[in-house]
Amino acid sequence: MLKAAATLFSPRFGYALQKRYITNICKMADEKLNAVPDVDIEEGVFKYVLIKVFGKEKADGSEPNKNIVRGYADCKWHSDIYERVSSSLQGLGLETECLGGGRIDHNPDAKKIKVYGYSQGYGKADHDESRKILLSKYTDYEIEACDEGY
Repeated sequence: MLKAAATLFSPRFGYALQKRYITNICKMADEKLNAVPDVDIEEGVFKYVLIKVFGKEKADGSEPNKNIVRGYADCKWHSDIYERVSSSLQGLGLETECLGGGRIDHNPDAKKIKVYGYSQGYGKADHDESRKILLSKYTDYEIEACDEGY
C-alpha cells in the first residue's frame, strides 16, 4: 500500500491524478464526520459531555470539525461517557476533544430538556452550545440552559 502511494505521488503521475486522490480521501473523511450523529442522549437525569470531533486535515490545512452532545445514564462519570465515545470514533479514524460536561434532565413526556451543572474533571461545557445542538434534534422541545446546580 505504501509503495502504491509513493508511486502515485511520483513525478510521472500528473497533478490531476494526485489532486483527485487527495480529494477522495478528504471526501471520505468528511462523510465519516457528517455521519456522526449530533446528539445521543437518554431519558431521565444523567451526566453529559460536549465533544469536538475532528475530521482529517485537508490539503489546504483546514481541519473539519463539529461539536456533539452525548449523555448516558449508565455512565457514572463524565470520563466514562467521553472514553466510550472517543474510542468508538477513533475506530472510524476521527479524533476528539472533550469541551466540558454537565447534566441533562430529559423529560420526553413534557418535551422538556434542562442542561445545567458542570464536570469536575472536564469543567463546565458551554451549555448554550449544547442547547443549540440539542435543538437540532429536538426541534419541538423546550430546552433550557443554565449554570445552576450540579
